[in-house]
Amino acid sequence: MVQLKVKDVTFSYARVPVLKDVRLEVATKEILGVLGPNGAGKSTLLKCIDRILSPQKGCISLDGLDITKMSRIELAKKIGYIPQSISHVFSATVFDTVLMGRRPHLGWRTSEKDTEAVLETLQMLHIEDLAMRDVNELSGGQMQKVFIARALTQEPDLLLLDEPTSNLDIRHQLEVMHTIKSIVRKKGISAIMAIHDLNLAARYADRIIMMHNGTIFSDGDPAYVLTRENIKRVYGVDAEVNYNDGRPYIVPLKPVKHDEGGSG
Repeated sequence: MVQLKVKDVTFSYARVPVLKDVRLEVATKEILGVLGPNGAGKSTLLKCIDRILSPQKGCISLDGLDITKMSRIELAKKIGYIPQSISHVFSATVFDTVLMGRRPHLGWRTSEKDTEAVLETLQMLHIEDLAMRDVNELSGGQMQKVFIARALTQEPDLLLLDEPTSNLDIRHQLEVMHTIKSIVRKKGISAIMAIHDLNLAARYADRIIMMHNGTIFSDGDPAYVLTRENIKRVYGVDAEVNYNDGRPYIVPLKPVKHDEGGSG
């Protein structure tokens, strides 16, 4: 079943086009990886879906509903968004920060269900020992996991993750990606993640779109999209593409010259 539909979305910053007639659909229980070099439009696409930005053209619908017709509370019940970087947060414990994810569901007071949802998510991400720590005392990687936890406690139908592993070491990258995949499968939701790591995308995404100059250059399963030719064309990098259990893994070799088909 199609959960999210993006149709002909165009967005520009001060007349500089960033997205150009982007079309895509995301199904229930699907993890979509969004790849592309810096400036390709990955983060902008996620912000348009979460209505942080308003496209100049096009339509975005979730479960058949135009997101521009939904209130912020209604949208927050549907979409959980984790930004690329969190530069400043107010002083609060990790528990209270994650509890903020329950705001779309809260009544007059915090219920036992809200508390249980927070504790369950903290345990799922292995950060329950941080519950009473001030978020401003955490490392970048710890804070990243706290904000992933906050989005998960919203119980959204769609997760938007902008570089969810950018501040994490390799163990915690795998931990977070495995958790996201597990939640998508168990809860029957969808996830869209903008990510730079081609190998993480190849391993955990069900489908990949590769963006180039604000458009979707390639769309399909990881083995279809992550080819040597596509990587050369979009990233300007010559790479070796190997396979393990049908999934590609990429070994970057060298930047290519512009006349060899690079993106520059």
